[in-house]
Amino acid sequence: MPVYALYWLSRGFVNRAYWDRFGQRFGFGYPEIESGSIWIHAVSVGEVQAAVPLIRALMRRYPERTMLVTTVTPTGAARVATVFGDSVRHSYIPFETPNAVRSFFAATKPDIALIMETEIWPNLYHACGARGIPLVLVSARISPKSVDRYRKLLPLFRETLSYGIVIAAQSETDAERFLSLGAPPERTRVTGNIKFDIELDPDLAARGRALREDMLGSRPVWVAASTHNREEELVLAAHRRIRETHSDTLLVLVPRHPERFDAVRQLLEREQLPWIARTDGRPAAPDTAVLLGDTMGEVPLFYSAADVAFVGGTLVPVGGHNLLEPAALGRPVVTGPHLFNTQEIADLFRRMGALELVHDDVELASAVTALLDDEAKAARMGEAGRRIVLDNRGALARLLDLVAPLVPEKRVTGTA
Repeated sequence: MPVYALYWLSRGFVNRAYWDRFGQRFGFGYPEIESGSIWIHAVSVGEVQAAVPLIRALMRRYPERTMLVTTVTPTGAARVATVFGDSVRHSYIPFETPNAVRSFFAATKPDIALIMETEIWPNLYHACGARGIPLVLVSARISPKSVDRYRKLLPLFRETLSYGIVIAAQSETDAERFLSLGAPPERTRVTGNIKFDIELDPDLAARGRALREDMLGSRPVWVAASTHNREEELVLAAHRRIRETHSDTLLVLVPRHPERFDAVRQLLEREQLPWIARTDGRPAAPDTAVLLGDTMGEVPLFYSAADVAFVGGTLVPVGGHNLLEPAALGRPVVTGPHLFNTQEIADLFRRMGALELVHDDVELASAVTALLDDEAKAARMGEAGRRIVLDNRGALARLLDLVAPLVPEKRVTGTA
């Protein structure tokens, strides 16, 4: 715990948001909920965004319940606040100390827990089992890399999975990986990936057009979103190559983590590319080469305004991020080879001709240039991706059917 505390404190020197409600990490200051909350945990921005349709569906189905959303990162917390305001309660998830876990459950009183994807918290899960609280892993997945890691801790992992957890796996492959680690077959189901049930703002397309007209102009635009350290250098090298033949092309560069905005600003200064930041509030000049997306929650807007989308975390071994957002908007998608966090979706996209896979800055420049030059190809790829999203919807409905029998009758407190 001292190590965790020092780590979180040190991150706060870079991003003060990490000091927000610091005590909640260690057992203090949780929201007091009268009884019977529905608890949804989503680690960060991507998981929160994927959980939005689920949370809204639960709010409609169980209007008498308090929705509690926990995150690990302050960026996830900010996204919860932006989307839901005061209609849900938010807390940071407690670290795995007995006091913090006890305090969390005493304050929030969940009747059921829904954990997005594969967040493994053994003490929290044990606490759910000890209290008879149903726990569902939503759109659960395990990458091949994670399977090898979990096997090294197999006794702990098997014990964690023994606490009555229901696993709603993304795919048959994910279900088989959970079973190989000791998950009970009778509580392992394949419901699909609720990310396909993505909800886009109805006015997103109109706002994207307005952003393009007001800030970007009538030039070719590509976006590199959710990028990571050492990946921005490759993206900027590709952009230089693109501008050798398409000198008016604009790159919208959106780092994954806001604490890295300053580092990327410094990189742009070193690269001596004309750039502006989204927070500058002024339109790109004719010679502007890069718009730095230094805001939170606007990645879908940037996708909507662009001609081509590169999804980051893929030219470096991070494992990739959400391919479905740009696809749902009909944008052609380009990624690097490191896709282990989203491998099955990426494979489907490639089979259906909705994804260009590149390995370095040279191939990235070539792929983006080709799509900017061939509008018909870009449209075909974009439509293929949009069709994949539409054809794979339904996981949310299957998940809600799975969850319904697990939600107990609302307990009534107090006296008449």
